[in-house]
Amino acid sequence: MNTLTLARPAARTALITGANNGIGLELTRRLLTEGWHVAALIRSSFAADDEVTACAIRDGRVRIYAAELTDFSQLAAALQKIQTNETAIDVLFNNAGGSLPELRFSPQGREMHYELQTVVPYIIYRELKDLLLRGSLKTVIGTSSNAFNYTKIFDADNLAQPQRFKQLTGAYADTKLAMSLWTQALAPREAKDGIFLRSADPGPNNTIRKGKKSGLPFPVNYLMRFFFAPPTQGAGRLHDAAFGSHKSDVGALIDKKGIVTLKFADQAERILENVDRIYQEEFRVLM
Repeated sequence: MNTLTLARPAARTALITGANNGIGLELTRRLLTEGWHVAALIRSSFAADDEVTACAIRDGRVRIYAAELTDFSQLAAALQKIQTNETAIDVLFNNAGGSLPELRFSPQGREMHYELQTVVPYIIYRELKDLLLRGSLKTVIGTSSNAFNYTKIFDADNLAQPQRFKQLTGAYADTKLAMSLWTQALAPREAKDGIFLRSADPGPNNTIRKGKKSGLPFPVNYLMRFFFAPPTQGAGRLHDAAFGSHKSDVGALIDKKGIVTLKFADQAERILENVDRIYQEEFRVLM
């Protein structure tokens, strides 16, 4: 009797930025338990005593690409390695971000939140689009926020060089909103290629890291430390945005209640023009 041997299907691959801390780490752990592979685009290492990720790194289910994402030369080198080493990406989670305690600027001279949370996710998507087209799910999820609910004034052309700095509800909130807005503007065009772009609000999570100065106002820092949910909540919401009931939606910001109507939507195209200009004129020359 001949025995028919069935080939095991290839594991799906998610690329996660900020995969080694907070929400990104919990999302990495969850996907690993579901049989995924993870391409981790990160600045620092995974904790050596985290057995789940350590085991996955040893057996090749987690593949690390190191870069300071706001440094275009480092980002370009890492993306070139991803393009060389990965055969396909099924889901891209543009998750890296953070709230800084004071005004800082990237090596390219733009405000750091804007570079990391608005510009870089666009660059990563554009550079990895070909790998997404080879994947099965062709899905992109950007990690957004509800901090911009408090935003009263928004100027797409002022994000790179703000004149004032305010913790959490200033540059951090504005640039999360900007990412969701360019996603909304770009998504219908990319859907013609079968790619689904969305953003997701992970809700309030305790992502405070020991030994790292928080960019949160004191009351929020206190609430986060003692009352906010663990980052498994945020990871779950990103997971739901990718694979749940909204998996066929295009351009939407998803929170725990469903689709969010974005503020300042009239500036979405302007934000998209600005990030695309940076990509074309500054980043592409490095590749």
